[in-house]
Amino acid sequence: MTVELISVGTEILLGNIVNTNAAYLSEKCAELGLSLYYETSVGDNEGRLKSILTTALSRSDIIILTGGLGPTADDLTKEVTAKTLGLELVLDTHTKERIGEYFNKIVSHGIPDSNWKQAEVIEGAIIIDNTNGTAPGLIVETQYGKRVILLPGPPNEMIPMFEQDIFPYLNRLRPHVFYSAMVKICGIGESKVEEGIKDLMDRQENPTIAPYAKTGEVHLRVTASADTLEEGMNLVKPVVEELKERFKDNIYTTDEKETLEENVVKLLKQNNLTLATAESCTGGLLTGKIVNVAGASSVLNSGFITYSNESKRQFLDVSEGTLKEYGAVSEKTAGEMAMGAARATNSNVGIAITGLAGPDGGTIDKPVGLVYIGCFLNDKITVKEYHFRGNRQKIREYSVVNALDLLRRSIINNSNF
Repeated sequence: MTVELISVGTEILLGNIVNTNAAYLSEKCAELGLSLYYETSVGDNEGRLKSILTTALSRSDIIILTGGLGPTADDLTKEVTAKTLGLELVLDTHTKERIGEYFNKIVSHGIPDSNWKQAEVIEGAIIIDNTNGTAPGLIVETQYGKRVILLPGPPNEMIPMFEQDIFPYLNRLRPHVFYSAMVKICGIGESKVEEGIKDLMDRQENPTIAPYAKTGEVHLRVTASADTLEEGMNLVKPVVEELKERFKDNIYTTDEKETLEENVVKLLKQNNLTLATAESCTGGLLTGKIVNVAGASSVLNSGFITYSNESKRQFLDVSEGTLKEYGAVSEKTAGEMAMGAARATNSNVGIAITGLAGPDGGTIDKPVGLVYIGCFLNDKITVKEYHFRGNRQKIREYSVVNALDLLRRSIINNSNF
């Protein structure tokens, strides 16, 4: 089956928001084994939206529209879809009651009249309740075998609705079972990973391997088509085992939902280790990643943002001699920062980042993108030197990923706990 994505909203075309919905849905469609050939963004314009939807209906089996289901006059997705399909809008009392309940919980001065527009649905549509907002999702099964799915634009409404209701619905439509597994790799680049699986991809038929490049990571999805789930699992398993053999410790998880920071927190917990962080150029991004993990409080003792030389001396006990002789961005300083953070907080582990994120401040000897990451564990200091490319934000993001990876490897390779 072929699927087509249409993202509705002038704010997308103007660049006011990043269209993360399309990226999320594209990945989910691939996971479902659906063929995605077209993806379009269109503004809040009736004529252009109708033209794009008409074209999509002529070439795709499933059309998923996101956005344009709000209460304002420029929210036209539902109305244009109904007109294009030759259907009417009708009031759904169930949705109207849900909208009333939603507003009664958050406001005390009545419900805006415009919001009742969201209680109108396309006749005959399957209504998907929105547990995080007021606009319901809709599934319209046309007489021609086409399916049109309307989802709200805000990701915090769209993603839960898709995972809870739309994914299972689409899964039931597939003629075969698709089973997939994810292998997540960090510490080596995309080109190195592709080089390592080129022979597998050249001869692949079923299952297939699809690489996805992330910031500092590469994810490999292994997918098999089969008549039964068990058959699919048996097809995928040897490929995953082969990938494990090839990439070894560069693989941090085969759990699709587990992030690198979650993996690190899990390792700290498993080994009864506590952590302190020390950051300069990343300014708290690393600590923030760790704090995002539920239960991080059991392993994270403290986080230091030591941007100036004075703060490095005062809070982390980095020696004045080190800073004068080697500078703030140096292997020696990164090591002392990591050790100082651990000792200052009585932690087992210290991880530190110091570097030049730019765009200014670089020299021939120390160019922008030079970053040192230090890890202190069991009285042993390990420091890695990195040369990242990109803008200031990208360099900082790469620094965080590689700091997590160094921390992960240090725990795995440590033999004294």
